[in-house]
Amino acid sequence: MKLHTILITSISFAALAVCAAPGATQAPKEITITASRFAFAPNEITVKKGEEVRLLIHSTDVTHGLVVEDLGLRTDIKKKETASITFTPDMVGTFQGKCAHFCGKGHGSMTLVVHVVE
Repeated sequence: MKLHTILITSISFAALAVCAAPGATQAPKEITITASRFAFAPNEITVKKGEEVRLLIHSTDVTHGLVVEDLGLRTDIKKKETASITFTPDMVGTFQGKCAHFCGKGHGSMTLVVHVVE
């Protein structure tokens, strides 16, 4: 009976070590963004290089898009729906994003800045 208890305890500690080990799979960091004429809110986000990120972008009014060319991000956000885009930044810097669908007179000012830090 003692051997059985020791074996179960050892397996439990091994399982905990694997789950807590560096590099273990983690859920992506989620950032919620609201898109509405003529702004993203928030309009600046900061993420870490090498950390998986999921953007949840909700349109409150019309169809919008998000393009951040240098990070390879491109998605459409349909009217009153939420789009999800997942990425892992591989370089540090400040990257400009913009709305990819004409949404009216103020469309040109609809931008999103992504800061990627170490």
